[in-house]
Amino acid sequence: MRNPLALVAMLCLFLCACAGAPQKEPQRDDPPRATAPKKRQISSPITDRFAIRGSFYNPNVETMIRIDDQGGGPGTVVFAEDDLGLDDNLTQGRMELLIRMRERNRLRVDYFKTDRDSNQPLTRQIDFGDETFTPGEIVQSELNWRMLGFTYSRSVFLRERFEIGVGLGLYLLEASASAAVQSRFAREDVDGVGAFPTPTIDATWRISSRWSVTARGQYFSAEVDDFTGSLGDFHADVQYRWRRNFTVGLGYSVIQANLEVSDADFPGLFDLDVAGPELFFRVSF
Repeated sequence: MRNPLALVAMLCLFLCACAGAPQKEPQRDDPPRATAPKKRQISSPITDRFAIRGSFYNPNVETMIRIDDQGGGPGTVVFAEDDLGLDDNLTQGRMELLIRMRERNRLRVDYFKTDRDSNQPLTRQIDFGDETFTPGEIVQSELNWRMLGFTYSRSVFLRERFEIGVGLGLYLLEASASAAVQSRFAREDVDGVGAFPTPTIDATWRISSRWSVTARGQYFSAEVDDFTGSLGDFHADVQYRWRRNFTVGLGYSVIQANLEVSDADFPGLFDLDVAGPELFFRVSF
């Protein structure tokens, strides 16, 4: 402390030395590891969230119908294609809508209809409701069928390539039939509507990035009071994913309806079998 100048000089030399000394680089965190790119999801019926399918349907049809009179007397069992001359082969379209909610829940909406009419002479007597048509009379006949289905299913087994679902469907049905002989102003018209529940099971298998197979089946039968009936709807197909959002396919569909009703707007029997190939396109997202 006797020589303050010397002390200041020493302090300055110390500060200069510290300033000129190399500074230690701050330690940096290790660089992040390169992560593998996320695997791209393959588009398939298992991953589609929304899909619309339009089909060209070419099935064979067999129809058996009986219309009872108002007093409960049984009518004649009529084979519509043979006795009335209705077409036994259809060429028409069919639509289906599919919505996937989250991963495992799906709602499918599909619609099918068939409208047929004919005009030909009878070869045997037919009791149709309250009217009787005799052999040789030219009968103008019409038979229409509507079927709108809502089906919910949940996947009980779900993998990247395979899926199995179970659920419940509800079909809204409408049928109408008429027969008339214009020469004597004789005519009979009947129609009826109803709802039918059906348990369902479906499966999808993605064979490769472009090929898939799907199948489903719905069937239920019941006997309640004045009603006895069964309804089945079955479908299987092979699909080819031509583009990410566009698919073409070939399938086979079967619809079976057997309804026998008394004390209703449509008293009698209605039995319909529709089965045939289905060519379709499918747009999905």
